[in-house]
Amino acid sequence: MTVLLIIIGCIFLGFVVSLSAFNKVTEVYHQKIKDDQETELEAHIYEEASNTSGFLNAGLGLAFIALLFMVYQMLKGSPYEGHLFEWLNIIVRWAHITFGIAWIGASFYFVFLENSLNRKKDLRDELAGNLWAVHGGGFYYLEKYKLAPKTIPKELHWFKYEAYFTWLSGFCLLWVVYYFNAKGNLIDPNVADLTPATAVTIGILGMLAGWLCYDLLCKSPIVDNGPLFFVVFFLVLTGFSWYFAQVFSARAAYIHVGAVIGTLMVGNVFFGIIPAQKEMVKAATEGRPLDPSLGKNAGRRSMHNNYFTLPIIFIMISNHFPSTFGHEYNWAVLALISLGSAAFKHYLNLSERGEYAAWVIPATVVLVLAATYTTAPVVLNQKCEDKVTFTEIYSIIDTRCKSCHSAVPTDDFYTAPPNGIVYDTPGDITKLTDKIMQRVVITKTMPQNNKTGMLEEERIRIKCWIEQGATTSDE
Repeated sequence: MTVLLIIIGCIFLGFVVSLSAFNKVTEVYHQKIKDDQETELEAHIYEEASNTSGFLNAGLGLAFIALLFMVYQMLKGSPYEGHLFEWLNIIVRWAHITFGIAWIGASFYFVFLENSLNRKKDLRDELAGNLWAVHGGGFYYLEKYKLAPKTIPKELHWFKYEAYFTWLSGFCLLWVVYYFNAKGNLIDPNVADLTPATAVTIGILGMLAGWLCYDLLCKSPIVDNGPLFFVVFFLVLTGFSWYFAQVFSARAAYIHVGAVIGTLMVGNVFFGIIPAQKEMVKAATEGRPLDPSLGKNAGRRSMHNNYFTLPIIFIMISNHFPSTFGHEYNWAVLALISLGSAAFKHYLNLSERGEYAAWVIPATVVLVLAATYTTAPVVLNQKCEDKVTFTEIYSIIDTRCKSCHSAVPTDDFYTAPPNGIVYDTPGDITKLTDKIMQRVVITKTMPQNNKTGMLEEERIRIKCWIEQGATTSDE
């Protein structure tokens, strides 16, 4: 009953915020009619409409999330619970990737634009650069002002909602995949024996702590020393990676490093870039001198976001490759890959400016090769002196794997087989021997967090069976 009241309260709050936003827009509109200074007020109206649209979207989003929670409470414990989570996973992941593409694409484009501007030839005094481009059958001409145009246009496009919705959808996905099923996906008793509430609290506080550490670094004197800032921040982020690897399951540790980076990126937009842009627009509208440091600081944080993009993309796809997150020193593997991907982004940024650093690509290759070498499987030298029968293997899989990977799972969370993988028949098993070898024998990342307690001897027997031909005959 308490949960239901909280959900109803969230829905009510969401609609109140939405209604408040609509009322604010209406109020500003009526103010326009009464005011004679139409040009100045139109800019004010546009700014107010932009601000209130954010409250509107937040209110509607809050109401939608609350409705999902209500549906979940209604279906909890029923045969439809797993079906609901599967579709939530699909829809939220789809939205997260879509918004992420829009956000990262905008980041790539504007950094390319900044790096490729003509800054010398035939420029008006008020311009910092311009660029001709052709795309999709049309020609485009873009200009960047040193500070701001004399008159701020009413229809000024802001790039912020891509960032906000990417983070919100990612946070929802974190709940759907890890927090709702903390015992199965977030907590690994072999790593740390935590309660679900404690583990979820650590995850959320970790994101907050990551932002506070990064923001303090950005406000410290070392931010003006690029190489020193990078080294200090890299060590801090590696520290977070190590810590998450000590308290969470391997997959969850990687994802939470990605969540920290994503929080830094959206924090840069919300607390740094957009406020600076709004202040610049306001100063230009009111005819006040602009503070050049606003644009400098916003540009610096935008560039930081640009370097964060490739590491966070790697983290998003790494969960499908257990040789990375499943390694004994997975935090070090992540550090190597993040360093290499950031270095490659640096090379691209230099190339767009017409500068070339010959050492970057070889250094990136070395880092990736180091990660590849580090994650090479350890060969199990145990000899298989006797023949392993399929009956023995089927018994192991039936005991340790089929609680999840069956057409009718008996797991306490999964009511549908994860990724559609089932081991109900001999054919189901033999066609996936390569994945079984990788996940069960080499990386030992299955069963998930070893929830069913698979023994080392059982992993060795599976290895022997596969090496002996993985036949279904007991002869």
